[in-house]
Amino acid sequence: MSASTYSGAGVALHRPIAFWMGTLMTTVGVICHLPMYFNSRDMDYHLAGMEMGVTMRFGMALVVAGILTTFWGMFPRSAEMADSMAPVRIRALDEAPIRGAHVGLLIVMAIAVTIDVMKPTTLAFVVPGMAQEYGLRSPLNPGGDVPVAYLPLAGITGTVLGSFLWGWLGDRIGRRGSILFAGIIFVGTSICGSMPDYNWNFAMCFIMGLGVGGMLPITYALMAETIPARHRGWLMVLIGGDIAAAYVITSWLASELVPQFSWRILWLLGLPTGVLLILLNRWIPESPRFLLATGRAEEARAVMERYGARVVEDDTEPGSVKEVTGRWIEIIREPLANQTLVIVLLAIGVGFVLFGFNLWIPTNLRKLGLAEVSADTVLRDSALMGLPFTLLVAWLYGCWSSKWTIILLSTFTSMALLAFSIVGDAIASNRILLYVLLIFPIWGINTTAAVLAVYSSEVYPTRVRARGTGLAAGASKAGGVLIIALVAFGFATPSIVTTTLVGAIPMALAVLAVLFLGVETRRRRLEEITIEEFKSIGSEIARGDGKTL
Repeated sequence: MSASTYSGAGVALHRPIAFWMGTLMTTVGVICHLPMYFNSRDMDYHLAGMEMGVTMRFGMALVVAGILTTFWGMFPRSAEMADSMAPVRIRALDEAPIRGAHVGLLIVMAIAVTIDVMKPTTLAFVVPGMAQEYGLRSPLNPGGDVPVAYLPLAGITGTVLGSFLWGWLGDRIGRRGSILFAGIIFVGTSICGSMPDYNWNFAMCFIMGLGVGGMLPITYALMAETIPARHRGWLMVLIGGDIAAAYVITSWLASELVPQFSWRILWLLGLPTGVLLILLNRWIPESPRFLLATGRAEEARAVMERYGARVVEDDTEPGSVKEVTGRWIEIIREPLANQTLVIVLLAIGVGFVLFGFNLWIPTNLRKLGLAEVSADTVLRDSALMGLPFTLLVAWLYGCWSSKWTIILLSTFTSMALLAFSIVGDAIASNRILLYVLLIFPIWGINTTAAVLAVYSSEVYPTRVRARGTGLAAGASKAGGVLIIALVAFGFATPSIVTTTLVGAIPMALAVLAVLFLGVETRRRRLEEITIEEFKSIGSEIARGDGKTL
């Protein structure tokens, strides 16, 4: 089979031998780290200060070599990356009925989203244990030399860079290859759980962040370009509900496993979850819109047939727009500048809550007197209480209004945060009020992050869609970098009142931005949304059906 032939309706690898060899090398490299972890069980898995053995060092070399080999296996040959458009329309893809292939894609993407979101969420639950084992400075250990905030700062900084890097990769090598490469990063960086030295953990956390920052926006770009328009909104938000589900799963795992296996087990879970994602690769096809945008019409036909879509040769339909080139500059100039402003403001607000309030809430609850298991249980239960509302949000976004759903979610989250700042530390004495107020910062902000990912995947043209979704993800993580940096360098104290105010203010500003500048995307074809944006500034109409978008 040639590299350009997509047998199995768009799921073949460019260099399969290199890909699977790299995957095996990475997995074996991680396994080489496990003996040291299991041999420390009599010491409660306390590894700090121990020397790395020959097996572990060999494993680290295998991980590095495996990641590089896997990337080579997925990178297309230059001949496969033509910068021209085939005369094939994609309207038929939006008219296709939901069938088994769509369901399979949605299930695998739900798994991918869950695995991805569990990584940064895990930071909140490993920070207390890491601070204690490595003697880091934290609210629970003020005498430490190195601030524990440096570790999440490294991870979140990695996610920012990863969002932009994978945004470029997604538009360069494709959506599918970018997702699989992120999965390999998850496997390799699971060695964080067996690192005896804090500095190695710091470095691995940064690399893990690169993969985390990249996968989420690319999964949404792929889904947006594959799911029929009339179902796109509610299905993608429903899948995005896994962001909240990931918090539930992570908090549950923390409460059940950490007391017995230490905080390290949460990092080691990256091995089985990453391998699972790679093994599901057959159900992750390449985006037909991306294939058309790079002149690979035959491969696009194979994917479209898999999803029951018709192939239309005539591309002379009026109402299209001029060609959009695949450059970063496209998303910050007219006509996309307004939507980029909306997305960036909303993303920064989401980031301040996710990495300000949510990151420090486990530690803050313990400072207020709740035991470790009790604090984790409160957070898990609050997320579970809000989880059923994900169905309502999905319906509102897909069937009522995407724009007003974002406004409502952001408004309620701001109000809940402001209520927290008013009640302050007294919240710990009122368990019922604590549960109620936690629903929106825990479940609501994760759902808002999901809606943001969906929205950003809808408002950008195909050639820069991965960059646009990467920008949204990167901007949300940038908010986290800022708030964590303030904590790490001693400019702010991560109390409940401080973190709630820092999150509530930008969320309120984001509401105003969406209200005045946001566009409606409900049940509209991606090309129709972009065409409308270009028409709004009087752009010249040049080519058919927005196929170069």
